[in-house]
Amino acid sequence: MNSETIAAAAAGTWELGDLTVNRIGFGAMRLTQNGEAFGADATPSDRGRAIRVLRRAVALGVNHIDTAAFYFSPLRSANELINQALAPYPDDLVIVTKVGPGRDPSGKWLPHATPQQLRGQVEENLRQLGRDHLDVVNLRIVGTDSIAERFGALAELRDAGLIRHLGISNVRPEHLAEARAIAPVVCVQNPYGIGAGSEQDEFLRTCGEQGVAFVPFYAIAGAGREAGASGADSDAVRDIARAHGVSTAQVRLAWTLRQGPHVLAIPGTGNPDHLDENVAAGALRLSADDLARLGSLDAGGE
Repeated sequence: MNSETIAAAAAGTWELGDLTVNRIGFGAMRLTQNGEAFGADATPSDRGRAIRVLRRAVALGVNHIDTAAFYFSPLRSANELINQALAPYPDDLVIVTKVGPGRDPSGKWLPHATPQQLRGQVEENLRQLGRDHLDVVNLRIVGTDSIAERFGALAELRDAGLIRHLGISNVRPEHLAEARAIAPVVCVQNPYGIGAGSEQDEFLRTCGEQGVAFVPFYAIAGAGREAGASGADSDAVRDIARAHGVSTAQVRLAWTLRQGPHVLAIPGTGNPDHLDENVAAGALRLSADDLARLGSLDAGGE
């Protein structure tokens, strides 16, 4: 498959509220660092290369970029790279950020924000991105506690015009129900990929039934999480990749997109070649046999 000629539109589109996005997007976390480390031990990425990747993504039709103010390494901030590379922003570009977690200037993780602190996080994203409003803000959480107070605080900022649409991240089905009772939810961001398990499969279907986008993270990395793909793909993933003449990462992305028209992908990379491959995965058509074989894998089969 010649990835250089394939644009993001090949994957189709979805509506985040009143915003239309191509289903292949871009995750900005890996723009800020070299190597696998993320956090205090990360080494800064090459600024020029990161800016070229962002501009290349938009040139390929990517109009959904996922970011956060806590995506930074020494000398590099994902939000500020996006601002430098892409402002003034194209009219159709949707920038999605997330709040809740925070890091101090050294990179150390802080306790998640209280409802009262969320406004400051929203304003920091606005400042770094150079925007007067944020297209979509996801409340990212850890644990099973109620999100009503925190999501309600974001709903107030939405009513004030600082945020256009709201989403939630790293959540359970009960959190979606709780949030939707407060304000519309346009997306759920959760870890998901081949072998994710029946609980996440069911949640993905629930989101589709409710018209909520399901946006997997770690769709390529799997158990590697922040460190990236481990290279320990199953025989099934490798066999299917060879049969189609593509990478295992492209197989993973194509499988993810086939799980429903409301499923979006936000693969991240700082490598221009990997970017082209990721976008091209939106045009990869897996056979029914491929899908059945991949769908039979469990987390241990990765």
